[in-house]
Amino acid sequence: MKVFMIGGTGLLGLEGAKELVKQGHKVVSLALPPLQDDLNLPDGMEVKFGNYLQMSDAELKNIMKDCDGFVFAAGVDERVEAKPPIYDLFKKYNIDALTRLLDIAKAVGIKHTVVLGSYFSYFAKEWKDLELTKHHPYIRSRIDQENAAFAYADDGVMDVAVLELPYIFGAQKGRKPVWLFIAEMIKNTPTKELYYPTGGTTMVTIRQVGEAIAGALENNKGAKAYPVGWYNMTWKQWLEEFSADMNDPKTVVTIPTEPYLENMKQMKAQMDKENKELGLDMVEYVKLMTTNTFIDKKIIEDQLGVKEDDIHKAIQDSVDVCMDIMKHPDKEVLDMKAE
Repeated sequence: MKVFMIGGTGLLGLEGAKELVKQGHKVVSLALPPLQDDLNLPDGMEVKFGNYLQMSDAELKNIMKDCDGFVFAAGVDERVEAKPPIYDLFKKYNIDALTRLLDIAKAVGIKHTVVLGSYFSYFAKEWKDLELTKHHPYIRSRIDQENAAFAYADDGVMDVAVLELPYIFGAQKGRKPVWLFIAEMIKNTPTKELYYPTGGTTMVTIRQVGEAIAGALENNKGAKAYPVGWYNMTWKQWLEEFSADMNDPKTVVTIPTEPYLENMKQMKAQMDKENKELGLDMVEYVKLMTTNTFIDKKIIEDQLGVKEDDIHKAIQDSVDVCMDIMKHPDKEVLDMKAE
């Protein structure tokens, strides 16, 4: 199979490319120059330079015309902030960009598609009483993205899988980890106690995401969303491990929900005053944050062939890159951005 990837040189896309090449497939991806010197691309991967958001349909068709698979590992996540309505930003980069590419993919005969989404979609469908799509523009956009993608599988010509991704650990040199703000929080806490709400999350390693991408391309039939998770940890367990890996071990003290909620209300009021909006409503998000958003690993183990990995090493790898960035604040690193 020859696979076209958007985001193939990113943290997750590259892991997917490595796994696909390892299983005998060819991968072609677009990237903005220059590439990092130590990116370590697999031998069976071809990188073409270009911005897919600015390229014409004809240019994209020329690249995609002999491909069998398509992976969308791009877009923006909930970390961005913008003037309201922020949903418009998510629609532009996560939905409109994807449907344009899927139109082209279908036109050139691509049969298998994988979209990297968010595990918030899974919980929006599982916990309907929380009305997550009503309160959170980002979660609404991810559900809308899934529905838009699945529409391309209606006639049975193209299989479409959405990977609903959780917290992910592992590192790529020269790329800013998502978890830098956690490392900075720990570094800036002078005491040995770290105060944090109850709750927890599911997580995977970057290698496991790569396996899930390859498994979905090879095994998925029709339109299906896969909730991705393997290791379930409480915030207390994770933060104590994270801080120990920083050589600054903290004891996490679980705080009541009410003071945490009041703090979020104050922060949201300040953002409203500045005419800024986040993808997740800070006040409503407290309900999710203080819950164990856990997922059973058997879903991706049985259906996508994902295997056990070393989550502790992956967390340490993430910590090491965070520490290096904090030690060298002037060092240039890649960060998520909307083009």
